[in-house]
Parts: sequence; C-alpha cells; structure tokens
Amino acid sequence: MRRSFPFALLVSLCCGLPAAAQEVTSTGDYLARMDADRDGRVSLSEYQDWLSYAFDAMDANHDGVLDASEQPASGRGARASLTREQHRKTLAERFARQDRNHDGFLDARELASPPQ
Repeated sequence: MRRSFPFALLVSLCCGLPAAAQEVTSTGDYLARMDADRDGRVSLSEYQDWLSYAFDAMDANHDGVLDASEQPASGRGARASLTREQHRKTLAERFARQDRNHDGFLDARELASPPQ
C-alpha cells in the first residue's frame, strides 16, 4: 500500500509539533486534545482540524497550497503541490478506516488503533 503525503508530512514534523501535541502521553490525552467539543469522541472535523497543524506550519505563504519548496525534501525528487482540500480528503479517508464501528466518530480505542 502506498503511503500518502500527509502521513509523511506528519512524521517529518514530529519535532515541530505544537506544545499541545507534545504534551500528549496517552490515548486519553490525545482524545482530550482532539475533542474540541468535549463530548468524549472525535468527529471527522475535529480529526481534520487537529491533524492539519503540520500542513499549516509548512504553508509558509498561507495560500492553502504546499508547493515543492514548502514540503520536506525526499530522495524521490520534487513533490507535487498539495492543497488543503486534498490534505483534508486524505485525512477523511484515514478517519473512515479508523472508525471501526462506522458511527462517524473515533473513541479512544479507535484512536489508538492505526488505520487499516
């Protein structure tokens, strides 16, 4: 299976996480940080918003597009541009794979499980 750019983006920025993300020490902490409305579960929108911090940090000119100069270097040459819309679509696909019970939300157990 081919890994998508947003996954590589998140991995490459692990040292540049916002302070809130750096303080996460357990799945419960992660859920609490992502759960903006504090209902004990993470909606698609909350998931996308939380995981867009890396995109936002890299989008130096704030135009909603990561061009090759804003993306991490790779051994495979220049990367294609990535729009915020494309990034959020990829996150939605990952969310759907993690939502094992298909209720439209992720609980702590689903957050702890990698997407299939």
